[in-house]
Amino acid sequence: LGDCPICCLPLPIDNDKFIMMSCCCKKICNGCAYANQMRELEMKLLPKCPFCRHSAPESEEEAVKNLQKRFEANDPVAILEMGLRRHKNGDYDSKKAAALGNIFAHHNLSHMYRTGLGVEKDKKKEV
Repeated sequence: LGDCPICCLPLPIDNDKFIMMSCCCKKICNGCAYANQMRELEMKLLPKCPFCRHSAPESEEEAVKNLQKRFEANDPVAILEMGLRRHKNGDYDSKKAAALGNIFAHHNLSHMYRTGLGVEKDKKKEV
C-alpha cells in the first residue's frame, strides 16, 4: 500500500483511513489530511492538497478532470482509479496499471482472471 507522503507512516489497509487526492493521485493518511484542514481553518486559507498544494476541486466534475489529466500522464494510480470508476461500462484499465507496477491493479487483474470479468477466465494468469 505504501506510506503517506507527508508523515511517512504506513498507510492503513482500511480505505476509510486515507484519501486519494485527485490532483496528484497521492494517498494521504487521514491524520495528515485533518492536520492540513485544521491549519487551513486556523490561518483562513483556501483548501489545497497537502502534498502538491493544488487547489481543492470545487465539484466532482473538476475532480474527474484532474484525475483524467493524471490518467493521460500514465499515472498508475489514476489509471486504476479510472478503471474502477468505468468498470460498469466494460472499460477495464487494470492491465495497463499493472504493467506500470501498481500492486492493487495486479490484485484486481488476478480477480478478473479468476471470475472472467472483462477478460477470459485463465487459471494460470489468476495467480
